[in-house]
Parts: sequence; structure tokens; C-alpha cells
Amino acid sequence: MVKLNSILLLCSIAIPILLLSIPVAHCNIAQGPKAVENWFEKLPHAKPKITKLHFYFHDIVSGKNPTAVPIGKANSTSHSPTSFGLLAILDDRLTTGPEINSTTIGRAQGIVGASSLEEFSLLMSLNFVFTNGKYNGSTLSLLGRNTVLNEYREMPIVGGSGVFRLARGIATAKTYILSNNGDAIVEYNVVVMHY
Repeated sequence: MVKLNSILLLCSIAIPILLLSIPVAHCNIAQGPKAVENWFEKLPHAKPKITKLHFYFHDIVSGKNPTAVPIGKANSTSHSPTSFGLLAILDDRLTTGPEINSTTIGRAQGIVGASSLEEFSLLMSLNFVFTNGKYNGSTLSLLGRNTVLNEYREMPIVGGSGVFRLARGIATAKTYILSNNGDAIVEYNVVVMHY
């Protein structure tokens, strides 16, 4: 019992210290409940802005360090030509160019699911988390259908945080490279309206 109490005491000291040492991304907008409330009070006088973003999404499913991994599937998924019922979670790099050594500007984090019986189509629920550059600390939320075998796919941006508060817009995706092992690099063009 004494040993358990010692472990719990050490954890109660160490965890807050560890949390304080994790770097936190900051965006160029005041944060916190009062800052958000003040921001909303000024919103009726704010003019909408349009921001265009261009980046590449590196989806790695193979090798020792995949960034997209299956987390569940239906019993019938292995018999489905469209992988219907497969769920995966991902934390993919977003970069300025298609090259593997391009500058990282953020991460695409979320869940995708194979959601069609008739074609390879994904339901995507992603956050584009910007970790570098002028949007550092801000996010955009994508929720939509991605028919991955089509040349161009269009998905809605349904929200955001930081400089992208109340964002709405469209993300278009085009596969840049799809390797034999399933790894993909996807080009994204995003247009969002925000305040």
C-alpha cells in the first residue's frame, strides 16, 4: 500500500511537470474564454477574409512508421471490393511540396472510414493542424466524402480555430502519387472564408 501511494504521489508530481514541458503551438490571436467572448462581440463589425492554402498530405500506410493505421473493421470488410467498414486513424504530415523532405507546415489528424458498398469512397473527419508558419496554432476541420479514385475530390471545410475561427470553405484534393504499397501523396487546395 505504501509503495502504491508513493507511485501515485510521484505521478501526481511528474504529470503536471511533463505537461508544462510539452511545446504548445501559438497562433496570432488571443486565446482563452474571455478572449473568445471578446472576439465574438466584435464579430458583427468584422469583414470576412478569404484565405487560400496549398499543401501536400503524406499518407504512409506501410513500413515501420505508418502515419495511417487501421483501428477497426466489420466482419464483412475482408470480402468487400471497396473495403466497406474499414476504419483508420491518421496523423499525416502536411508539407509545402510533394517531396518527402519538404517543409512540414502541419498535420492532418483524424479518422477515415470506407463508407461505400459500390465504390472506394471514404468518409473523412480530419483536422488540419498547422504547426509552422503564419497559421501556427490554428486548425481547419474537414468533414466530407472523398471518392479517392476520382481525379479531383471536393470536401467541405466546416470550421476552424485560431485565425480560422468560424471558417467555412472547400478543400479540393488530387492524388499526386499512389505507390504500390498504398502510400500516397495528395495535393490539397483549400479556400476558406473566416473572420
